[in-house]
Amino acid sequence: MTTRDLYLAIDVGTGSLRAALVARDGRIQAICHQEHEQIVPQFGWSEQRPADWWDGTRAVVRKVLAEVDNAAARVAAICTCGQMHGTVLVDDDGRLARETVPLWNDKRTAPQVAAFTANMYAEEVLRLTANLPATAWPAFKLAWLAENDPAAMARATTVLMPKDWINFRLTGRRAQDMTEASLSFLMDCRTRDWSERMCSLTGVDQGLLPELLAPQDILGPLLPEVAAELGLSAEIPVLVGAGDYPMALTGSGVIAPGMGSDVTGTSTIITLMHDAPVIDPEISNVLAADGTWGAMTLLDAGGDAVRWARRAFHDNARSYAEIAADAEAAKPGADKLFFLPYLSGERHHPGSRAQFFGLTAGHGLPELHRAVLEGVAFAVRRRLDGLQGDAGRPDRIVAASGGAKNALWLKIKASMYGVPYLVPEELECGVVGAAMLMATATGDAPDLATAARGMVRYAQEVTPDPAWADTYNRMAPVFDRLYQSANDLYPELDDLP
Repeated sequence: MTTRDLYLAIDVGTGSLRAALVARDGRIQAICHQEHEQIVPQFGWSEQRPADWWDGTRAVVRKVLAEVDNAAARVAAICTCGQMHGTVLVDDDGRLARETVPLWNDKRTAPQVAAFTANMYAEEVLRLTANLPATAWPAFKLAWLAENDPAAMARATTVLMPKDWINFRLTGRRAQDMTEASLSFLMDCRTRDWSERMCSLTGVDQGLLPELLAPQDILGPLLPEVAAELGLSAEIPVLVGAGDYPMALTGSGVIAPGMGSDVTGTSTIITLMHDAPVIDPEISNVLAADGTWGAMTLLDAGGDAVRWARRAFHDNARSYAEIAADAEAAKPGADKLFFLPYLSGERHHPGSRAQFFGLTAGHGLPELHRAVLEGVAFAVRRRLDGLQGDAGRPDRIVAASGGAKNALWLKIKASMYGVPYLVPEELECGVVGAAMLMATATGDAPDLATAARGMVRYAQEVTPDPAWADTYNRMAPVFDRLYQSANDLYPELDDLP
């Protein structure tokens, strides 16, 4: 008898649909993808066709099953994750009420957000949802659709998120998981159920909202016709799954209070785990797949600052490796040179600017490049204590995305925050997270903590350097004062011709 020893993970990404087969030890055996189009009807809008996601799902599942011997007979379960906030309208017959859906990065809801914010519900909604209004949240996408496509809204009987739409096509069941709902602006963070009050405030018909389930719950078996098309057994369980970011937290081993995540790409997303959300107007809170809360903050400063320095100082003629070698040649603290990294402003302070401070004739490119790396880390440090509430610094932070490949930057961050940094061996953390959920759902692991110990491995640990930490501890108050004093000048700067 064939052992069902493979987990089939599906990832509904913004750029592509991916499917992976993962072994019980968390190692990816095969992964395949198919790109899909992002539609931009006008500036600030971003849409996709759910039909393309379903076409991609069928294609990549068949493709990945062909990559591994006897894979179809070995699949134990299916779990989907995906881009969050994409608002799919489905009618009573299960058909799309609208061909395209606004995505997470669609900004057309700005007028709805502004109108809601003007009503001054901030304290109440922060207490209810652990978040403040944002253009990404599905509550505002539904408000826009009600105003601008009332015919589609009239036909719709359910709203689903991208991965929930795929789950519906796989199983015929309409549901949403709590990680997605936690960033919908419609879920009560205390009860983890839909909030009648938030539906009333935002004008959302609560009847559109599907049942809420936990990510590791089993949604159902595959529909027989889908199983036949994919070449899989109709008895294979399909899990509810989770949003891509909370699933990636799980797959990187960030699954308990005291742990943190640093995803540094163009921007920096720092997430620290807690038993309860951190209620703060500058912090967003997402429910992770294991049921803990991630207090998260997004800084527009990140890899974009390094990219800017490469362009501004070298006209892109030098490689990132050469620039990192330059920065490594400078002393910690860049010889008392500071860099405020707000090249594109900040999410909560859009008027912020970047600047070097303390520049002398003795500074050169090594100090400039090191100051850029340290400046981003100083900016993160300003937010860390707020993210932790009263819990102190996290025990460890797991690095992901492009920033995880810069060894010097990891050492700067570890020393800046006084926290060890870990780099996962497998950087496809969302896929590993889906496999971990499947391991618990099928009984291969008793809980997620056990699954993490068996399925998540770290290729590198970067510990704080005490001497560097001392330098940064002495510089941090100066950075904070510089940040505060510069804020007073930005309005005058904006008024200049």
